[in-house]
Amino acid sequence: MDNKETTIQYRRKRKKGASVVETLAKAQEICFAPFTFQTVATMLDLGIMDYLKDNSATLEDVMKHCNVSKYCAKTVFEVAILADIVSMEDDKFTLTRLGETFLDNEMTRVNFNFMRDCCYLGASELKESFVQGQPVGLQKFIENAPTIYPLLTKLPPHIQKSWYEFDHYYSDTCFDDVLKIMFKDNPIEVFDIGGNTGKFEKACLAFNKDIKVTMLDLPENLDRAKANINSDRCNYYGINVIAQNPIFPKMQGAVLMSQFLDCFSEEQIISILSNVSKVADDNTHVYILEPFIDNQQFKGAAYALTHTSLYFTCMANGTSKMYSEKDMTEFVDKAGLKVVKKYTIGIHDYTLLECMKK
Repeated sequence: MDNKETTIQYRRKRKKGASVVETLAKAQEICFAPFTFQTVATMLDLGIMDYLKDNSATLEDVMKHCNVSKYCAKTVFEVAILADIVSMEDDKFTLTRLGETFLDNEMTRVNFNFMRDCCYLGASELKESFVQGQPVGLQKFIENAPTIYPLLTKLPPHIQKSWYEFDHYYSDTCFDDVLKIMFKDNPIEVFDIGGNTGKFEKACLAFNKDIKVTMLDLPENLDRAKANINSDRCNYYGINVIAQNPIFPKMQGAVLMSQFLDCFSEEQIISILSNVSKVADDNTHVYILEPFIDNQQFKGAAYALTHTSLYFTCMANGTSKMYSEKDMTEFVDKAGLKVVKKYTIGIHDYTLLECMKK
């Protein structure tokens, strides 16, 4: 074999896509991403971003107005410039469009605070959470906690605030459309499984002045909902839906599970839906509202949803995730139900599955 043949035989194939330099740069961004995240948090907390929102400012201006040292201002700006959070021209610093997003975009604000307050510390236990099948990261807040749900009201107030804002921000925008769909069949009663703080209950009671609503949730969560609702048309049913042989009430009319089933593993979802099927009459419509990862128009939304699965892994319960519509449809079928209609709901690409008994 001559030298030419030898060279061809052992030559490494050039991979398509980004250049080596671009690839290495992206790799370094991932390596140091936690510090970029914390730089943004620092600039928010110290008021630097707020100040730059309406001002192009020198380093000395920022030091004086935000009461920070030269070391602090200079160091965070060096990072912020490379992260495209801040630009500099003629010794003056200005927020970029990306930087302004952390102040002006509600979705970004909600997501950022949720990650910072509820997830950041626990993320260091991601691997161990996968290994144990338990939310090991939750121990950063409460020791020996099996899941986050019964303990939400025991978390520090700022963590509760960020958690509930994240939980409510997306699904709350769907309620008007969901109610119009649910009431097209004139249900005689509505059951909301996993009602949380009772926001849907309030919307439902206001939408129809005659309807009776039953909220099913952990007893710990019902107390908070009762404080938010003042109506004799709302009933409360304490239940742990994944307990051994849970007793569900008889159901008729309409059943809603809004952003609820993603809080459980595949086996638990099938069990919950099977139990609902057993206690529902043949004319009951079961509605499942979820932001399925395979139904997103925008890359940013899909990115956020798939990463939210990791919150469930290390902070919530260690076993659940954000699911695809394909997965959920399979769970519905295994539980003895069938999807009879599908709706696209709201501005965040939610899907509403309308199901009935087979």
